[in-house]
Amino acid sequence: MKLQYIKSNQVKLQIALSSIFIALFFNNVYAMSPEISACNLAIEKGDTSAALVQAGKLLASNKNDKDGLICEGRALAGKGDFKAALNSFNAANTQAKDVFDKTITTLLIGNTHNALKQYDQAVASYQQTIVNAKAANNQGFERLAHNAIGDAYSEENKLDLALPEYTLGSKLAANDNERGESYEKIALLHHNLNQNSLALEYQIKAYLMNETAGNLDQYAHSSIELGRYYLIEKNYTSAENVLNKVIKFAKEQGGAYYEAQGSYVLAKLKVATGDIPTAKALVEHAKLIAKDTNDKALNQEIDDETKGLFN
Repeated sequence: MKLQYIKSNQVKLQIALSSIFIALFFNNVYAMSPEISACNLAIEKGDTSAALVQAGKLLASNKNDKDGLICEGRALAGKGDFKAALNSFNAANTQAKDVFDKTITTLLIGNTHNALKQYDQAVASYQQTIVNAKAANNQGFERLAHNAIGDAYSEENKLDLALPEYTLGSKLAANDNERGESYEKIALLHHNLNQNSLALEYQIKAYLMNETAGNLDQYAHSSIELGRYYLIEKNYTSAENVLNKVIKFAKEQGGAYYEAQGSYVLAKLKVATGDIPTAKALVEHAKLIAKDTNDKALNQEIDDETKGLFN
C-alpha cells in the first residue's frame, strides 16, 4: 500500500461522503438494488458521471426514491455542485422514514451547507444528526456530528465553541483510530489559540494513536504535525528525530508529498538552529519532488510555507 494524500477541501468532502456512506449501505440491513450498488462503486472510484446515471435510473421510475436521491446528491457533491446536491439531500430527508436514514440525510445536509460556507445551517443540521443518532442508538454518528460541528465553528474562527464539540467527539471515540482523529483536531485548535504546549500534548497523543492504529497517511500526517509543534516549542532534538523518521518512512512507502512536506518543515528547523546551507538544500529537495511529480499545489504550498525563510 502506498501513501496518498488529499489535496483540497472539495476532494475531502467527496471522499468523506463516499467512504462513510458506502460502508453504511453495504452494512445496512436491507438489500440494495443493483443501481445503488453500482452508484456506490462509481462514487468510490470517483466516477460521478456514472453515479448520476445510476441515480437517474432509480429516479426515472420513482422521483421520490430516497436512495436514488442520496446517490444523486453524493454524485453532485463530488462534482462540486453543492446547491443541487443540497436539493437532493433535502428531498431524501423528506422521504426518509427510519430514524437511522434521517441520521444519514441530516449529516449529508450539514456537510453540504458547510461546503457552501453556510455555517449556521450546517451546525443546525449536525445538531439534528445528534438527535437522530441518539434515537437510533448510534454513538458513531454522534461522534461524527460533534466533530463536524467543531469543524464548522473552527472554520468560522469560533474556537471557544469548537473545543467542547471536539472534546465530546473524543469521548465517543470507539477505538484508537477515532481517538487519534479527535486528539489531532484538539491539537490544531489549541495551536490556533496560541496554546502550543497544549497543542503539543494532544499531538503526542494523536501520534501515539496513529502509530498503532492509523493508516499510512494518518501516521505520516500526524508525524509531521508533531514535528511542527516540537519546532514551535523549540524542542529541536525531538522535532528533528520525528521529521527524519517520517521522511525516511515516506521514501520507503512512496509518499512523495509527505517526503516533501517533512523536508520543508525540517528546513525551518535548520534555519532555527543556524544551519542555513542544509535548510536551503532541503527546500530545493522538496521543490524537486513537486516538479518531478508535477504537483503544482505542492509547489505552491512549499513557496507559501518557506516565504521569507532565508531573509
